[in-house]
Amino acid sequence: MTVLSIRRYPDPALKTHCLPVTVFDAGLKALADGLHAAMTAAPGVGITAAHCGILQRVVVLDLAELGGRRDYVNPELVSVSDETMEHTEGSVSMPGMTDTVVRPRRIDIRYCTLDGVETHETLDGFAAICMQHEIDQLEGIFWIHRLSRLKRERLLKKWDKHAR
Repeated sequence: MTVLSIRRYPDPALKTHCLPVTVFDAGLKALADGLHAAMTAAPGVGITAAHCGILQRVVVLDLAELGGRRDYVNPELVSVSDETMEHTEGSVSMPGMTDTVVRPRRIDIRYCTLDGVETHETLDGFAAICMQHEIDQLEGIFWIHRLSRLKRERLLKKWDKHAR
């Protein structure tokens, strides 16, 4: 398995809209395995292919709420609840930086399995927050853009000091 390296903010891959996966083969499964290994080493609970500079719509989550590792290909939001929740978010591409983000508490998603089978799922709570965070990344929206301008600027100053 190829060892994937995680890109650090502000790498251009983190600002890029990812393309849908059209080929469901052993290479896709190897990519998901590589993403999971990179995420676990980071450590983290979620990762997209974009975090490793691969601009395909692949998400790997590893959450107790989901029973462990889950792979999502071409995930998209179908609906979101009006009810929201706050949660502290961060990224494997910006280690050590976190802040509170407000997102819908429950979501319905459509995605494909690694075998190309289309699936629908409802996620709630922490799992819903994580999936929204990763879908944003697939759209080229880094999580800090969900913060107010003031909070984002403060966090970026802290990141700049940390990265030196």
